[in-house]
Amino acid sequence: MKTVGYAAQGAGEHLAPWHFDRRQARPNDVVMEILYCGICHTDIHMRDNDWGFAHYPLVPGHEIVGRVIEVGSQVTKFKVGDNGAVGCMVDSCQECDQCKKGNEQFCREGNTMTYSSPDRIDGAITQGGYSKHIVVREDFVCTLSDKLDLSRTAPILCAGITTWSPLRHWNIGPSSRVAVIGMGGLGHMAVKLASALGASVTQISRSLKKKAVAMEIGADAFLVSTDADAMKAAYNGFDLIIDTIPVKHDLDVYVPLLDIDGTLVIVGAVGPWGEVDGAPLLLGRRSVAGSPIGGIRETQEVLDFCARKNILPECKIIRPDEINDAFVTLEKADIPYRFVMDMSYLHV
Repeated sequence: MKTVGYAAQGAGEHLAPWHFDRRQARPNDVVMEILYCGICHTDIHMRDNDWGFAHYPLVPGHEIVGRVIEVGSQVTKFKVGDNGAVGCMVDSCQECDQCKKGNEQFCREGNTMTYSSPDRIDGAITQGGYSKHIVVREDFVCTLSDKLDLSRTAPILCAGITTWSPLRHWNIGPSSRVAVIGMGGLGHMAVKLASALGASVTQISRSLKKKAVAMEIGADAFLVSTDADAMKAAYNGFDLIIDTIPVKHDLDVYVPLLDIDGTLVIVGAVGPWGEVDGAPLLLGRRSVAGSPIGGIRETQEVLDFCARKNILPECKIIRPDEINDAFVTLEKADIPYRFVMDMSYLHV
């Protein structure tokens, strides 16, 4: 089917309208008209080919909310007119041990990413949600509760699941003490979700500038990382620290904040993390770990949880033709909300 999206034609180039063809629906496919698409910092890295595997033309976008306009003959979960959601993956082998556990993000054969990834069947390069339509295997489309505001739901498909997955993996609940480093799109969702799980939540930031926002969305305390005395007083104070900083940084500042057997989990930085002093790790049996997105089962779980608890990302709604300005803003600042494009402004 013919559609249109915003694409980069080469590394580092501005995104501009690009007309292209989506594949015809297979028997197990869902075809959606995209209503909203969130903007992730990953999209900037991919535009610039920072990780070396981008394919051009490149239509980014893996936080997708849409309406079903066609279903394949074998589809059972959706009918025309239903709303659906697509995150960072659109396929996997479905046969390996990890896929069978619901961990498609760890598929032994490699999952198919929503964009800039070879399709498992025909080898065509996938294109993402900065577009009017998308065709996705039914198993990788999540259902949406009527309780969710569709205009603010899309970031749950990336920022939400990326912070939800470690909260679930490390069994965070009412007796847990959680700290969140960074107050951007990932950080503010981590605060909301950890708080809703009943944990005591501390937001860590470089200054007091975002304290009011942090406390408003659910943080119980605020810790300034540049205040040496305050940081020392917080030593041994947390069971889990979610680190959302998207660039290389000094982890030694944060590791001593962990209690015995505590874990600092990196969810933001893809690439070098920097050296880590082994003494605090050994002396406290502390861990530094990494966590990507979650699987489809966990993604559906966090969508349903957000519907029950009335949790929504803080969003700024923009038109698709404002995408390049939004990228500039994201590159300059760690903003406590997520940009979301209203795709009704995009016409084939």
